[in-house]
Amino acid sequence: MKNNQTLSSLKLLLDSGVNEFLDDVPRKYYANPKESKISSKNQGFKMNNLNNIDNLTDLKNAVYAFEGCELKFKANNTVFADGNPKAKIMLVGEAPGKDEDAKGVPFVGQAGKLLDKMLLAIGLDRNKVYITNIVPWRPPGNRQPSTEEIVMCVPFVQKHIEIIRPELLILLGGTASKALLLSDDGIMRLRGKWHKYSSYGLANPVLTRALFHPAFLLRSPSYKRLAWEDLLIIQKEINSKQ
Repeated sequence: MKNNQTLSSLKLLLDSGVNEFLDDVPRKYYANPKESKISSKNQGFKMNNLNNIDNLTDLKNAVYAFEGCELKFKANNTVFADGNPKAKIMLVGEAPGKDEDAKGVPFVGQAGKLLDKMLLAIGLDRNKVYITNIVPWRPPGNRQPSTEEIVMCVPFVQKHIEIIRPELLILLGGTASKALLLSDDGIMRLRGKWHKYSSYGLANPVLTRALFHPAFLLRSPSYKRLAWEDLLIIQKEINSKQ
């Protein structure tokens, strides 16, 4: 099954109220309370309550309360967002890394420093953009989030975009681009062109551009030239609206 079909099918299951998946080994539903990761006071946010959220404070509380993704229990911090929530430009990355997990802020490590330079090169900074990730918790060893982990977290990202209502959406890397554009294509095919992002809570589609993730550019600096070309096109679009 293609990635977009997988994401769509799993989202349909979640929207229908399915929140458990069969494993090869039994799950311990009746663990000792002392060993339980879920406190007696907070049994976690229910995904079907997401439609009632219309502001960042409630969304942040919902993400912090959500216990449907196992990554949360292995991370040090929940990394929600950074930047200006009133910005017209929104960036979505993949997941926190070691530095982000330690500080609770997205893109503060080496990749974040490169991202800041990329933004500065076209006249932007964190006061002019808003930044979040597909997954708010660090995957162990900085691995790529699994399909199940992405599907669990994507509804929060969709709601995030609906609340911010950006005029321009920039997707950093293949994970964010494929998840939000529901595409099977990799970043090499998705970059270099304009896309439209739509969701039920948006009155109009959002102009969207896929970029190489800064972490990828650190590993493969030869692609910085293509990234610069994309940045110049984004700058031209921004300037055309001023």
